[in-house]
Amino acid sequence: MPAQSICILRLSAIGDVTHVLPVIHCLRESRPEVSITWVIGWAEYQLVRDLPGVEFIIFDKSQGLQAYLKLRKALRGRCFDTLLHMQVALRANLASLIISANNKVGYDPKRSKDLHGLFINQRIKYHPEQHVLDVLRSFLQPLGIDPFTTSPQWNIPLSESDHRFAEEHIKPDRPTLVISPASSSPLRDWLPDRYAMVADYAIEMLDFQVIFSGGPGAREQRLVRTIQSKMNRQSVNLVGQMTLKESAALLAVADLLIAPDTGPVHIANALGTTVIGLYAASNPRRTGPYNTLPWCVDCYAEAARKFKGHPSDVLRWGARINNPGVMELITVSAVIDKLLKWRAEHEDP
Repeated sequence: MPAQSICILRLSAIGDVTHVLPVIHCLRESRPEVSITWVIGWAEYQLVRDLPGVEFIIFDKSQGLQAYLKLRKALRGRCFDTLLHMQVALRANLASLIISANNKVGYDPKRSKDLHGLFINQRIKYHPEQHVLDVLRSFLQPLGIDPFTTSPQWNIPLSESDHRFAEEHIKPDRPTLVISPASSSPLRDWLPDRYAMVADYAIEMLDFQVIFSGGPGAREQRLVRTIQSKMNRQSVNLVGQMTLKESAALLAVADLLIAPDTGPVHIANALGTTVIGLYAASNPRRTGPYNTLPWCVDCYAEAARKFKGHPSDVLRWGARINNPGVMELITVSAVIDKLLKWRAEHEDP
């Protein structure tokens, strides 16, 4: 008998949570009668909280042991037909012990860690060199659903106030370039002076308006202040001044995003905005913007040869090259070339 109640366990991070949306939309279209519960991190919930037809249970990792106790209380007396255990981190593995389900689907052995196999009783099939989005979509296959017959759909829920925020900060008479310069690791950040040169070129030569976006973290704010101090032209700094949904709405109406391997890349991709991804420390074929991979500046193969001494296809799929200086492989001219190509394709005839 097909599952009637499904629990999804994916706590973080923003990009990966964005990848879960096509799974949910495909599941709802294929099995509209199924009830869906999503155990999710607090920050990530802010992006998807208005998704219709989904019950959310928040797991706030900052609360430590209390997070597990609250999850236990929220799920007391409940048993799901199937748990889609989409996160191999130890924190998520421990949380899965609290979720009662007849069938617990997890990762194949090659993509498992932190004793993940002890917390599941069924595995997805291994396919080499898959994008993370396709890995998560494959969790539907044990349910008898083929997710690869249609293109993924994201449909991030945004409110009228979110859209108003974006409209207030974007001039409709000029193309808009959003730069989200900070990743989760400083080693995957591009150089401030190079961001500044690209931003100035976009304003002076291509008539873009440039907006910097990012979260409220001190490192992100320092990075953008440093970039702007090196610029000759004026730009807008909205770092730390937006909710996650307002940031998404901004990306939805922007023309381009420039960013390293970070969550906004996947939000922009989901909203149909072209992403010029800056990839050297990680492989864009695995973690890049799903629909705009050709627009990425891809120095991963060069990084593998320089820092690992091997061709990239010899490395473990998804291996990161977190060596100091790896992002220096991305040149200003390579990014400007992408800007020029985009501008040429979008000039009025």
